[in-house]
Amino acid sequence: MKQLLMSGALCILAVAGFAHSGVQNEAVLERMDAMKTTGDALKVIGNMAKGTTTFDAAAARMAAEEIAREADRTPDLFEARETDPKSEAKPAIWKNFEDFTAKAETLETVAQDVSTSLETRADLGPAMASLGEACKSCHTSYRE
Repeated sequence: MKQLLMSGALCILAVAGFAHSGVQNEAVLERMDAMKTTGDALKVIGNMAKGTTTFDAAAARMAAEEIAREADRTPDLFEARETDPKSEAKPAIWKNFEDFTAKAETLETVAQDVSTSLETRADLGPAMASLGEACKSCHTSYRE
């Protein structure tokens, strides 16, 4: 299950890089950049969990802090209903903005917890599972 979550999260990150091409709306581009920053930070932790990079607790905690910062910004970035043909944001975000905001707050809390509790390589699997679950809960409802 943990492998599946990590693989899914890393696949999402690979596709995200192509999505920025041709975006005209600055607000949408800013949201996409924020999601890419989150994805890049998640990739730092995921690569350590997979063993493709050396475990570095400080770097993993900093990556989790970055995820928490971006999650905190997310509701503000989506408050205005901005669109672009390249956007993957579903209209449901603005119909259920309270739930969308709650999901961002959950990710922020999970990431903050990881940023203060991650100490050993063994902590990476549970951290990725928690972070992946929080990301997935929002993406399932609010992302194309």
